[in-house]
Amino acid sequence: MFAAKYYQYHRFNSYISSGGLGTMGFALPASIGVQLAKPKDLVIASCGDGGLQMTIQELGTIMQEKLPIKILLLNNSYLGMVRQWQDLFFEKRYSFTYMENPDFLKIASGYGIKGKRVNDFSQLEKSLEEFINEKSAYLLEVIVEKEHNVFPMVPQGAAVDEVRLE
Repeated sequence: MFAAKYYQYHRFNSYISSGGLGTMGFALPASIGVQLAKPKDLVIASCGDGGLQMTIQELGTIMQEKLPIKILLLNNSYLGMVRQWQDLFFEKRYSFTYMENPDFLKIASGYGIKGKRVNDFSQLEKSLEEFINEKSAYLLEVIVEKEHNVFPMVPQGAAVDEVRLE
């Protein structure tokens, strides 16, 4: 949802999303489908740490098929959208949303995928340039604020036209 809100697209039909409807784990398999359909295009999977863990086995597909997918991992050590719901609608009564994560760079390396971790905002621009310019698959893990909410979102029981922007 960060990409939907902040990225300035310059090409029609260049963004695919689950639409913010809580499909955690959508980014990685969707990016594989897009890369197979558009082998010459730059494909970036933007996902959170919880979503990546739900489909992390797809790193094997990326390795086997030699897909040059870029994985932008926003790591807040939470199941972010679930934590956000608990924050906004359940008075911050957090339940089973904090995650003790593995070393994602070591896992990616095991699949032959290069990577880097960014802990400091001052490193981000240079790291993004490296990320984009790498010819093969690459995982850029960006450590983000633990309790930052992501909008837009559609609340439970609401219609899509009742999307919450903040």
